[in-house]
Amino acid sequence: MSDNTTPKSNKKASLTSQRRSARSFALQALYQWQLAGQPVNEIDAQFRVDNDMRNTDVRLFSELLIGVASRKSELDERYKPFLDRELSELDPVELTVLRIGAYELMHRLEVPYRVAINESVELAKVFGATESHRYVNGILDKLAQRVRMAEVKAKSSR
Repeated sequence: MSDNTTPKSNKKASLTSQRRSARSFALQALYQWQLAGQPVNEIDAQFRVDNDMRNTDVRLFSELLIGVASRKSELDERYKPFLDRELSELDPVELTVLRIGAYELMHRLEVPYRVAINESVELAKVFGATESHRYVNGILDKLAQRVRMAEVKAKSSR
């Protein structure tokens, strides 16, 4: 599940591109953590060694990896009411994308809710099953209405 096709050039990637790369690496690292049960700090170090992260927001990568792993139960509980199946029945990629999106909605308030949702949808499009991005979008949209209520209402009243 590796996607280290980041273009190698001397030009500095945009902040948006660096953050997108961080989310992509975080998804892959969390997927590995979820399946292998390897300690997060080992996975963090391994990813930094094994991947070209020059065009990656490495701080965001680590924050997502550590934050999602340490708050897994809290995140799962927040979006669980919106699921149409048990957590155990979710595809591992879908589950990881939902956790990243929920983490950003709940703990990275400087990221607009629409950006947090869109970035998760993009991850699902790249790494998930054919229609998983629609499922992820629906779940995170409902979560945003609950955890970012004021921001959602302000956007819809414009």
